[in-house]
Amino acid sequence: MRRADRLFQIVQHLRGGRLVTARKLADILEVSERTIYRDIADLQSTGVPIDGEAGVGYIMREGFDLPPLMFSRDEIVALVAGARLVKAWGGATLARAAEEALIKIEAILPDAERARLRSTEIHAPTYLMRDEDREKLDVIERAAETRNVIRFDYVDAEGQPSSRSVRPLGLWFWGGRWTCVGWCLLRDDFRMFRIDRVCEIETLADTFRAERGKTIRDFYRQMEDRGDLPSGFNYGS
Repeated sequence: MRRADRLFQIVQHLRGGRLVTARKLADILEVSERTIYRDIADLQSTGVPIDGEAGVGYIMREGFDLPPLMFSRDEIVALVAGARLVKAWGGATLARAAEEALIKIEAILPDAERARLRSTEIHAPTYLMRDEDREKLDVIERAAETRNVIRFDYVDAEGQPSSRSVRPLGLWFWGGRWTCVGWCLLRDDFRMFRIDRVCEIETLADTFRAERGKTIRDFYRQMEDRGDLPSGFNYGS
């Protein structure tokens, strides 16, 4: 979690005049108590009215609120469009997170910006993604983050079945279908797998580390060398 996000979460947990200990905040945010002490001191130094001390707990005086988020009209439209597309085409977890993010943003927007958010007429149908494909996206996304090998049965374009163990490196959306980019342990090479052709997927206990020649950036470079990516495609982030 970024430090800015952590400071925001601390303020949120101290709202409503609740006494909260540093240990509890540390457990919630998965950091050390020393980090919480330092964050509280930094918040106090910027004028956030937090009272308390180490070993006792902290409480925030009433009347304090974060300044409202200020977005331009185009930024609000972009946020709404992005969240609605994720709800329509993302995994189940991402879809729920997108909806919750819109609720949180709306709650702290000034009235004028809130009205713009509600009046944004950009929509995406949510019935085009099968529930089982959404669940597969969640499994692959989590495995790519934790670097766990996944195993699944796969049917290729010719209808040939196979069982694959793959190091998942990322997910690509092609405007209608998703593919998993990974290092296939069967072929000992990069492969792209259509999510709708994947079945019986499971996350294994086996983990992997980034190896030269087997990373997502190596995959992008390989595609660019073959002419499968447009010149100047940005794969550095």
